[in-house]
Amino acid sequence: MNLSNRLKTEQNSRLFKTHRRTRGPKLVWWLLPLSLLGFTGLWALVVHVGDYAPFILPGPDRVVARLIEMVQNGALWQHSWVTLTEIVAGLALGLAGAALLGYLVSKSWLIDQILSPLIVASQAIPIVALAPLLVIWFGSGTLSKVLVCSLVVFFPALINTIVGLRSVEPDLIDLMRSLQASRWQTFAKLELPSALPVLLGGLKVSATLSVIGAVVGEFTGADRGLGFLVAQSRGLYDTAQMFVAFGALATIALALYGTAVWLERRLLHWR
Repeated sequence: MNLSNRLKTEQNSRLFKTHRRTRGPKLVWWLLPLSLLGFTGLWALVVHVGDYAPFILPGPDRVVARLIEMVQNGALWQHSWVTLTEIVAGLALGLAGAALLGYLVSKSWLIDQILSPLIVASQAIPIVALAPLLVIWFGSGTLSKVLVCSLVVFFPALINTIVGLRSVEPDLIDLMRSLQASRWQTFAKLELPSALPVLLGGLKVSATLSVIGAVVGEFTGADRGLGFLVAQSRGLYDTAQMFVAFGALATIALALYGTAVWLERRLLHWR
């Protein structure tokens, strides 16, 4: 094969790979509204055939009407903003604590042996049982909800931090030492870029878990937030309002997960 044919074959191969990469997202955008439409139709069919009472299973029309009402009176925005604030603060606190402790555990054999059993044993305590205790200690305000959220996020983020930092090749670390690189230079130039894929994978998991943590915290004692809205709807048998709160929570989780995916694409584009 001559040089021109080889170049043409390589160019066609690149075009095919580019087409294959760009075709996927377009297909997803087409499937998303179709899947939502199919789910809504199935939901309406089940309600119609089963003839369920609205407090058991409301139809899509009732949920949409309740959504419009809550948007117009501002209740949905108010509760969503409170929960989103707790989620972002808890996620930031949990990730910061996990990153700091994960670095220390990955670098020190003594800290690893002392803290690892305690950290693993702490996961045996359900967060649902721990949340009321945090409310007693820190009150029923925002702080207790942020702490519950950060505790839910902390363990998976910690494990990903340790695994990511320990995945760095020892030969590369020895090379940095031979070049007389400082500890900060080794971390910034080698350890962090090498661990970044694992860290961002943990961020995607933590982003979704943070929503659960905020809701659990609001269940234990709150007078606002989407978790409070769900608890209130349960007491009033207002299932349509409960579905609206579920939709808002799902939207927040998708937005956080999408942000993590966007960061992964931006920071790991070289891969």
